[in-house]
Amino acid sequence: MIAIASDQGGYALKQDIMKHLDERGLAYKDYGCYSEASVDYPIYARKVTDAITGGECDRGILICGTGIGISITANKVKGIRAALCTDCFMAEATRLHNDANILALGGRVVGPGLALKIVDTFLDTPFSNEERHKRRISMVEE
Repeated sequence: MIAIASDQGGYALKQDIMKHLDERGLAYKDYGCYSEASVDYPIYARKVTDAITGGECDRGILICGTGIGISITANKVKGIRAALCTDCFMAEATRLHNDANILALGGRVVGPGLALKIVDTFLDTPFSNEERHKRRISMVEE
């Protein structure tokens, strides 16, 4: 299950991504926000991180205007590795090397066409399981 959430700056892109996930037949849970009214992005970042650390969801997608604030908030939580990606190479590399469990996107930075390709790359790329990457992740989590 994929956890997804946004603030108002990412709301429109979140709608596009959820439609795309529906088309792919992928299960997700929408943790808000539910309109373009101004909200505080940390609330929605925490809802997704709680869903992942609590075992309800395996991965997450967080979207704010730039992707920066929401990813900073998510990365404050132990066990979360949120990666702000602006292209498919970054999405692939963060899955292969960092085993990132949250994709962060900027709704005002990346257009929907590219964003959907980034989402697909992130969701379809497995962790490499290479020893050097596992060692580095352990060092980050200490």
